[in-house]
Amino acid sequence: MSKQIKSWLMMAAVGGAFAVSPVVHAEDKLNTFDYNDIFELEYAASPQLAPDGASIVYVRRSADIMKDSARSNIWQVGLDGKDHRPLLSGKANFSMPRFSRDGKRLAYVSSVEGSQQLYVRWMDTGQTARLTDLQTGFGNISWSPDGKWIAFSMLVKDTGSNLFKDMPAKPEGATWAEPAKYIDRVQYRSNGAGFLPHGYRHIFVVPTDGGTARQITTGNYNHGGSISWSNDSQNLYVSADRHDDWEYRPLESDIYQIRLADGEISNLTNRPGPDSQPVVSPTGKHIAYARFDDRKLASQNADLFVMDRDGGNPRNLTPDLDRSISNIQWAKDGKGVYFLYDDHSHTKVGYVNLKGNMKVLTDDVGGQSLGRPYTSGDYTVAGKGQVVFTLGKTDRPADLALVDGKGAVRQLTALNEDLLGHKNLASVSRMTVKSSVDQREIEAWIATPPGFDQSKKYPLILEIHGGPHAAYSAAYSTEIQMYAANGYVVVWANPRGSTSYGEEFANLIHHDYPSHDYDDLMDVVDGVVAQGYVDPDQLFVTGGSGGGVLTAWIVGKTDRFRAAVVAKPVINWLSFALTADMSVYASQYWMPGMPWENVDHLWKHSPLSLVGNVKTPTMLLTGEVDYRTPMSETEQYYQALKLQKIDAAMVRIQGANHGIAAKPSNLIQKIGNVLAWFDKYKPEEPSPDEGQE
Repeated sequence: MSKQIKSWLMMAAVGGAFAVSPVVHAEDKLNTFDYNDIFELEYAASPQLAPDGASIVYVRRSADIMKDSARSNIWQVGLDGKDHRPLLSGKANFSMPRFSRDGKRLAYVSSVEGSQQLYVRWMDTGQTARLTDLQTGFGNISWSPDGKWIAFSMLVKDTGSNLFKDMPAKPEGATWAEPAKYIDRVQYRSNGAGFLPHGYRHIFVVPTDGGTARQITTGNYNHGGSISWSNDSQNLYVSADRHDDWEYRPLESDIYQIRLADGEISNLTNRPGPDSQPVVSPTGKHIAYARFDDRKLASQNADLFVMDRDGGNPRNLTPDLDRSISNIQWAKDGKGVYFLYDDHSHTKVGYVNLKGNMKVLTDDVGGQSLGRPYTSGDYTVAGKGQVVFTLGKTDRPADLALVDGKGAVRQLTALNEDLLGHKNLASVSRMTVKSSVDQREIEAWIATPPGFDQSKKYPLILEIHGGPHAAYSAAYSTEIQMYAANGYVVVWANPRGSTSYGEEFANLIHHDYPSHDYDDLMDVVDGVVAQGYVDPDQLFVTGGSGGGVLTAWIVGKTDRFRAAVVAKPVINWLSFALTADMSVYASQYWMPGMPWENVDHLWKHSPLSLVGNVKTPTMLLTGEVDYRTPMSETEQYYQALKLQKIDAAMVRIQGANHGIAAKPSNLIQKIGNVLAWFDKYKPEEPSPDEGQE
């Protein structure tokens, strides 16, 4: 570890400093995963097949240590894994690569001239043209088939309303307070975005040979998600909720056709429940899309549907899958559709033909969740029954790999081999236990430290995922690797409520969270302890978001853990319901009704209701500008613990929202504080001569 980084890590976090006790010899430090390595990690994203069918263009994501931020460059690699080279690379960000249908031009978004703008590159000469001069962020870029237009979505700001009109004029040279914010919308702030500007997201088109971007949707509605074109380049297809009460319908959307010539909009779907992700087939005859009937359940699976281009004849191609689909892509011949879905913790690429016959191409997709071991991943269709996907491993972030029609996999990149190839990393194994509640199988994974010795006793960290409707997997995780590098065995699991095991399993906690998911997690801990290499007197627990909820619930139910770190939690469902950025959604899907009508129910499931039982030393850790699980939740629990004279600390990660790992230094601070808190409560190591006669 460099002196600069080590010195920085020892600085005060909040009211004190953290220091991680080394558990490996100094001479082995260079071969063990360390804080420095976090700034050096890279992973592959957004693969796009070049129209020649011989290479892949993708986004290579890394970290900028000077700006403490992510960096995105565009690289290219052959389908044989050769000729790996930068296409657009440098200190600026380059992202969203999209080829024109003829393959002669590449559209992309870059900050090379300051703000994010849309560019086009001619592939034969490398010449580039800047197409936009926009003031607000945009996305979802899509070429028209004739190559004349690029469509995108962008926020169009308006001034909003203000009731007070009689503010006196400010004298020249006077310094007054900033104008008051007048807010009259249901959702007025969002995690990661802060207080939302007045405005609506609309669809634009811009000529690909330069010109003025033209707005083609209007009205006080948001038009987001993917944009698809008709084969004659005369119409676009998007999903939106264009109803007056859209603010109160968080999941609703229909699919619309927009005529390029005059912006005329027509409904292709008009039913309760969301219809989204429209993709026109190569033949132009069909549209594939995602759909489910909204039953107000906390977890609901989207099926893959296909309809005629005019909206007629909708049919479900995956009625028996019982998994939620995403990332829809047509086969080149238009005879079937590819998609992603999670199944028993694996992210898979599936294919289904128009008759509903389905097969799986690979179940090794992942590697794009650097902090914690969530399911993740991306892919692109490569023709001839092949796909290129982001390869997930336990010891590497995402690389690119090709799977052919016979299931053979060829890895195309090795982005972290220079960094991690010589490191002694944690070994990961799978474990299942039977739930003591109902004998359901609960899946879990165990990471053991480098140099693991089965005959020794190790401290254990239980790491709990958020969501609560999400899934962990046997995936790479910086947090897991750092915990293991510091001598801990780590276990993580998918208790009831987790996705990828079917809708029924996920909804076992519907309006009943936390509940028996606690029992599932205790069964997992018991299963690890029973293997004999964990010290039952050195158990620790942590989790973030939904995992923070469960961590706080656990220490209110048992004192078997020596210490806990409750990260970005919900402590009080009553206060969360009206302070988080998702009140409309939470009150309809996570709760049986409005919070003031269900006080007893929400209090019964609030960790704060159990705080009187807590004896476990507990750290609270949350981003300062987290609007998903607001800081007020953390503050409530911290004050309650202190009033009981429980050893407690509160760590406020400055400038961080709910996604603490977005900045590498914040990820380091999170991991470092967790380890320091746990190290503080580990039993002291006996002196060399202790116990001798």
